[in-house]
Amino acid sequence: MNAWFVIGAGALAAWIYLILGRGFFWSMRERDDRNQPPEPTVWPSVTAVVPARNEADVIATSVTSLLTQDYPGALRLVLVDDNSEDATGELAARTAAVIGATRRIDVISGRPLAAGWTGKLWAVSQGVEHASLDRPTYLWLTDADIAHEAGALRRLVARAEAGRLALVSLMARLQTGTLPERMLIPAFVFFFDMLYPFALVNDPRRRVAAAAGGCMLVRREALEAAGGIAAIRAEIIDDCALAGRLKAQGPIWLGVTRTSLSLRPYRTFGEIGRMVSRSAYAQLDYSPWLLGGTVLGMALVYLAAPTVAVFADGWGARALGAAAWAAMAASFQPMLRYYRVSPLWGLALPLIGAIYVAFTVQSAIDVWRGRGGMWKGRAQAQAAAHP
Repeated sequence: MNAWFVIGAGALAAWIYLILGRGFFWSMRERDDRNQPPEPTVWPSVTAVVPARNEADVIATSVTSLLTQDYPGALRLVLVDDNSEDATGELAARTAAVIGATRRIDVISGRPLAAGWTGKLWAVSQGVEHASLDRPTYLWLTDADIAHEAGALRRLVARAEAGRLALVSLMARLQTGTLPERMLIPAFVFFFDMLYPFALVNDPRRRVAAAAGGCMLVRREALEAAGGIAAIRAEIIDDCALAGRLKAQGPIWLGVTRTSLSLRPYRTFGEIGRMVSRSAYAQLDYSPWLLGGTVLGMALVYLAAPTVAVFADGWGARALGAAAWAAMAASFQPMLRYYRVSPLWGLALPLIGAIYVAFTVQSAIDVWRGRGGMWKGRAQAQAAAHP
């Protein structure tokens, strides 16, 4: 038994575990168009809260999608103009006027960033504070660059009411119009689901908690009991941090959807890299040791299989590498079908994994240089993370 054989066996064992032991994350079973519960007899009140900073190019589409929801209950919108340098706030108000919904939107000017807060959460906290004056049953936390189909809120509320959930979160469908998007975006969701298996997130007996910040329906009383937005004010991965606190208050649910769409295209590899690098090192708790372990682990899981399959001495080792590579590619197929991109990207997953390793290393470098967690021109990584 040579080293090639051991590495190939290790890679295959890793993929057998991932496929069978991580809540079948790859199967894409947690979708909002499956097992949809019946609608409630009484529709609770909802207030959407949108932090918006320099979103003039997309804000009209986003606001229109929120104010034209086919929702039978009371729905209001609070948009926090977070010190924008463009006409974000004015465009939001003008859009509401055009569709005759000025009475259902409040556009408030965000206060200057407070010490100890990330920019987005500071804006969200002001929106939640304003929205909570009316004491709605739910707060719909969503981003300014997300558009929702007309029936999106009905589905969210129906699921939340049926399960008495503290949180329902949906991973908005990201765009795949460019080559970088087709190559890297399905893998982004695949890796996220692998890290936080949706089936385990949705199991109240498990401690795993996660959410997708672009679309989160939060029960207001659960949020208040969890300490509010202030409880996570310094978090870079704020959606998952909030999910963890809300799961302590009640069950949560996370899935993917086609009814909410990201309006923000990623035209280049660099744009996707900056999106990933903003939070990758925070996920590792700013630890160089965890960074090193992650690089080695990713090498075993993604790079070892094709390396052994192509270069190993002996057919036994090569067969193990090929089997691991095939398992890897097969597990990626449901995600590729969901995003309607070529199944051949499954064979490229080792290369894609290597690119994400590079993004993670870049994330650490950004933090070490004092530019970690960049969001809307703000470096938000915790000062304690700096070496």
